[in-house]
Amino acid sequence: MPKNVLGTDLKSCCRFPMTGFFRDGFCRTCPEDVGRHVVCARMTADFLAFSKRAGNDLSTPRPEMGFPGLVPGDQWCLCALRWQEALEAGAAPEVVLSATDESALEVLDLEDLKRHAVPAEQADWSLP
Repeated sequence: MPKNVLGTDLKSCCRFPMTGFFRDGFCRTCPEDVGRHVVCARMTADFLAFSKRAGNDLSTPRPEMGFPGLVPGDQWCLCALRWQEALEAGAAPEVVLSATDESALEVLDLEDLKRHAVPAEQADWSLP
């Protein structure tokens, strides 16, 4: 079982919309995942606007790809470096630590992730 940044079993990030490089709800990676989609983030309006400005529009629906578009409150597997860019721009979304793959620590600082963590009692693994 893959581990999260806390060293425990990786939890699912979100199943609607289905997220993750493997589109299985988990923020896992492999060598083919160039973007390293390993950070389980809870979307905010600030982050969605930042991402759109950065060239990755996550809020516009793409029905042809089965993508409904994200809204604030949705959880999604982000590329680790995109999360770092958002952090540096003051637009980092909250992180679900239990659903963020441990490989994120190869490029991100655990203390930064913890400062932006969704409180454990608010992390909802039952998201559809």
